[in-house]
Amino acid sequence: MVWQVIEKLVEIKSRWLTLIGEKVVDENCNLLDYWRVEKPDSVIIMVIQNNNFILPKPIYRHGLGKVTLDFAGGRLNLNEKTDQVILNILARELNIKQLDVISINPINAQPWAINSSFSNQCLLGFLTEINPHTQINSGDKYPINDSGIASLLNDLICLQCRSLLLEWLRLNYNTK
Repeated sequence: MVWQVIEKLVEIKSRWLTLIGEKVVDENCNLLDYWRVEKPDSVIIMVIQNNNFILPKPIYRHGLGKVTLDFAGGRLNLNEKTDQVILNILARELNIKQLDVISINPINAQPWAINSSFSNQCLLGFLTEINPHTQINSGDKYPINDSGIASLLNDLICLQCRSLLLEWLRLNYNTK
């Protein structure tokens, strides 16, 4: 059963998200004040070059109040082509040019809901291979071997980044 919206209490729009407060009736006929967020989908890109994961330099995350390590990423707004968004993110975060990208492949076959009880936002994950001769001057490198992956999992605190890495491991990497 779909919850029925009785009344919109408030809608606050910004460039990053829309916050919506509504009165709704749930499947048990309960009247609820319900708050939700609408956001563009997230795109996270795992970059591989010369058998290493390449990550942008750690950056400050205001919501956490600290610097964190993350894979390259951004938002996918409506009417944007995913491949172009990926190329823009790679250029912005790692100074990688389109000519240096060998391949772009999805990690998750379908977008994953990030917090479906509160938000419409989904996560799309991609693996991008970069030309082995391309010079990348910024970012951290983690070798694609047991110890490098263990170290990367230890250093990543972003649940979305960790989920994509674990999905990639499940599909592609045989540990001993």
